[in-house]
Amino acid sequence: MAYEQVPSVCPECGSRKIIQDGGSGEVICGRCGLVIAEATVNTEPEWRAFTQTEKETRTRVGLPPSFLIHDKGLSTMIGPVYRDAYRRMIPQENRSQLLRLRKLNTRSRIHYSEDTNLIKAMSDLNSIAGKLHIPSIVQERAALIYRKALKKGVVRGRSISSMVAASLYAACRLTQTTRTLEEVERYSSIDKKDIARCYRFLLKELNLRTPVPKAQLRVPKIASGVELSESTQRKAIEILKEAERLRITGGKAPMGMAAAALYLACLMNGETRTQKMIAESAGVTEVTIRNRYMELKRLLDLDMLKLERG
Repeated sequence: MAYEQVPSVCPECGSRKIIQDGGSGEVICGRCGLVIAEATVNTEPEWRAFTQTEKETRTRVGLPPSFLIHDKGLSTMIGPVYRDAYRRMIPQENRSQLLRLRKLNTRSRIHYSEDTNLIKAMSDLNSIAGKLHIPSIVQERAALIYRKALKKGVVRGRSISSMVAASLYAACRLTQTTRTLEEVERYSSIDKKDIARCYRFLLKELNLRTPVPKAQLRVPKIASGVELSESTQRKAIEILKEAERLRITGGKAPMGMAAAALYLACLMNGETRTQKMIAESAGVTEVTIRNRYMELKRLLDLDMLKLERG
């Protein structure tokens, strides 16, 4: 707790063991018991927060600046509550004036055509990201990508919805968030070809460098769809790590490799899951799983024996 003008050394014995009593407001020396100060003022809030989430929810100021709001949340807004600061009802004759003020305030927040574009884009982004359960940090990254594209003039002549979907997919690829292009298409009502075309255009114009997708990050998502145990997931990750070390995963779709490794781990751990069940959870075909499974079984035969003994 922070107090005003709290000494760090006891003037009587020179001890640095200073005790601050928040209840009485006294500052006491822990060695000699001298009351150094009393009735000190605590300048911190009366509530306590143990996590960053609690600290953000209990703050008395507004939200921090966010790229998900067209004006980054820095402007003021008149709410629809017809009460004053003392919670008393506003008279009927003054409500029309309040409505006019709200209307003028809303119009004043939109100065240029870019503001209108951002309002539509951020609304679409929040809608798609909410359906896909994408973390807020990835949403912020997608909004930043779209803002850069808008500022550079890349969005001009293209659909806002398709550019928003492409920005969100690019943010997922940059942060290694396991969301496929098919999932983005499902919740954005935009054709996959249009999203992919805009995505490639964003990579070129904004000079984005996406990391190579890892099959290991796809394992938990597929396993949750077929309810596999944690030991089977760890076994599949071990298989993929060994395959990556031997450079077997190069040029292969990460989702197909993860599905095949999970199917192989199921056989090794004795969990009965069919190729069809894993294929439906991964969004790939059974033929893909069979081909990748045969490759892993053939190329990692000796390593599989080591994993079984472990």
